[in-house]
Amino acid sequence: MKNSKIEWCDSTWSPVTGCYHDCEYCYARRIANRFGAHIKNYNYEIVHDLEYKWETTTYQDDFVTVESKRACPYPFDFEPTFHRYRLNEPQKWKKPQTIFVCSMADLFGKWVPDEWIQEVFSACEKAKQHRYLFLTKNPGRYCDLERAGIIPHGNNFWFGATYDHSNWNGERVSGRPETFSYNGKMVHDAGDWYFPAYPKKNRFISFEPLLYDIGTDIGSTGGEWHIIGAETGNRKGKVECKREWVEHIVKWSDENGIPVFMKDSLLPIMGEENMRREFPWDRKEILEED
Repeated sequence: MKNSKIEWCDSTWSPVTGCYHDCEYCYARRIANRFGAHIKNYNYEIVHDLEYKWETTTYQDDFVTVESKRACPYPFDFEPTFHRYRLNEPQKWKKPQTIFVCSMADLFGKWVPDEWIQEVFSACEKAKQHRYLFLTKNPGRYCDLERAGIIPHGNNFWFGATYDHSNWNGERVSGRPETFSYNGKMVHDAGDWYFPAYPKKNRFISFEPLLYDIGTDIGSTGGEWHIIGAETGNRKGKVECKREWVEHIVKWSDENGIPVFMKDSLLPIMGEENMRREFPWDRKEILEED
């Protein structure tokens, strides 16, 4: 989708959709459920050149349609789905864009095969005029992909993690080593946010939705950019973000020289005069010029 409403990117592109995180506040699930096909008994016998597995569904753009005969964007609702026919879309956008990749999925969820991720990265490499931003709630997967030699090293790739109560709690992810060697050093990997072990990457943190007061002593986030946003929507139990929660993150970011981007959802809380909309690549360009 070009001309995205997400303030920190120009466009979104979702060659993979769907997710199993099951977050209560998920906007993507609401969209997929609204525009999905809602087919309960799929007839996979009519799908050609496809290998179906429950966790790795793939389909072609003319497989499932709604009654209006328009192509259905989410034929399997919010089940993880690889839309392989979308891979060449960035090549068609000649004007450089900042693209949020897989805004309708978690491309790095533990259920996503490495092969899907590799194909997405390969498609990005074929359209190098763009800047690509990735975001996950499973940042330890970045470590796995780095060790496997899959993560690209181009300066136009930015890798982010969503900081919320679900993935910053010290839990280990099954199958990852307790320690591993990187550049001659033994690094502890609890499957959380040990991405700073890979200093060549552009890293950012999304505090959205901001669900509680993280406080002034966050500790190292590993990020070179902090995005902050309040929960949106009208779900029952919605968390109302407080101004001091935002100010604590901003204070820590300023003390550590990290640019801050506040989403429009903070306008009623912060006021326009206090909004910050900084981009890390702008700061890098300034430093390079100096």
